[in-house]
Amino acid sequence: MSIAPALVAALSLLLMLLLIWCGMHVAVVLATVSFIGVWLIKGDASVAANLLAQGASDAVASHIFGVVPLFVLTGFLVAVADVGKDAFEVANQLFRRLRGGLGVATVAANAVFAAITGISIASAAVFTRVAVPQMQRFGYRTGFATGVVAGSSVLGMLIPPSLLMILYGFLSNQSVGDMFTAGIVPGLVLALAYAVGIVALSYLRPGLVFVDARPRVIDAQALMSPGRLLWKLLPSAAMILLVLGGLYGGLFTATEAGAVGAALALLIGFLKRKLNARNLWSVLTETGHVTVAVSFLIICASIYTRMLAMSGMPQFLVETMAQAGLGQAAFLFLYVAVIIALGTIIDSSSIMLIVLPLMLPIATQFGMNMVWFGVVTVVAVEIGLLTPPFGLSVFVIKSTLNDPDTSLGDIFRGTAPFTLMMFGVLLLLMAFPQLSLVLLK
Repeated sequence: MSIAPALVAALSLLLMLLLIWCGMHVAVVLATVSFIGVWLIKGDASVAANLLAQGASDAVASHIFGVVPLFVLTGFLVAVADVGKDAFEVANQLFRRLRGGLGVATVAANAVFAAITGISIASAAVFTRVAVPQMQRFGYRTGFATGVVAGSSVLGMLIPPSLLMILYGFLSNQSVGDMFTAGIVPGLVLALAYAVGIVALSYLRPGLVFVDARPRVIDAQALMSPGRLLWKLLPSAAMILLVLGGLYGGLFTATEAGAVGAALALLIGFLKRKLNARNLWSVLTETGHVTVAVSFLIICASIYTRMLAMSGMPQFLVETMAQAGLGQAAFLFLYVAVIIALGTIIDSSSIMLIVLPLMLPIATQFGMNMVWFGVVTVVAVEIGLLTPPFGLSVFVIKSTLNDPDTSLGDIFRGTAPFTLMMFGVLLLLMAFPQLSLVLLK
């Protein structure tokens, strides 16, 4: 007795979540359920095996396999070259007179760092080492300091270049350049929301932010001269101007921009004498690990997408929603709720690879702008980096901080205000699509 294809796809989703919860690697799960699904639909294991082979071959031929490693390499090189630390020191001096200024400086430095790297986890690791000790020194509570770092680290996946934007562009067949452009204004809006929130909390709930009622300020003797400030900002400005300026100006493709960024980051690292043979090899090795993991996920997601298309599940969902009378707004809120819920148990890339093959056809059917839909998706996915029990940025901060007196619970409580601010910005982006699309006109 044959099983209905749509039922096979539905059962594959349940099996997928079960296997992931049991600890199986997401890419292996995607490949496994795709193989089983096609086998059940077609009744022939050889057809399923051929689909796996063809899907892998077609996925590897995509340009994304040139873009990902170059931007990942750029991010790791910039982290080693202490560009994030320089940006923080400059921002710290600029916002020194503002109550909560050190927190605002962390957000500003993270925004600059995000415009170079595009990896949230790298931002979390770098600013845990750079910003948290400084904030502790000037009287900020450790929980709040780690919350600022965790919250602002998500800017790395929104402000271009962004690894998740590249991934979404591949899955939705959208221009990576358009996705990068669409992330600029939402990223700046989120950074501004964080900055305003930090200042407001510093005045309205100082006990939440500071250990003492009167936080310490930077000694005037420790201030840098304007020339020194400009010198420290030069590498960041050069990276942003050359890489993003060249990309938006039409001088480079996304792949070429990644190559230019990696070459410039390598040069900066050597000129600042932060790179040597040992840490360069470490950077290259780590880049390889990340690239292989992401590429394996993409290959398996491509196979999974084909299985879903073969099952007719996307069309079935479209028809079901139409019969239920669900409109665009109801679908969007349901979609965001599912993503945020999955963010508590699965990492960002995996959520997109699992959910988008099902949801993109529905969004297209509703006539949604796919670039705007991508921005909403990335912001919703990134909320998962801050929410328990799986908040990946929180775990990275905990391991980097290496402070037995600061528990995971302390960090999660510190991130709570920033999670709420991020959710507010998400609602704003959902209500006003032009915030994402204004620069594409």
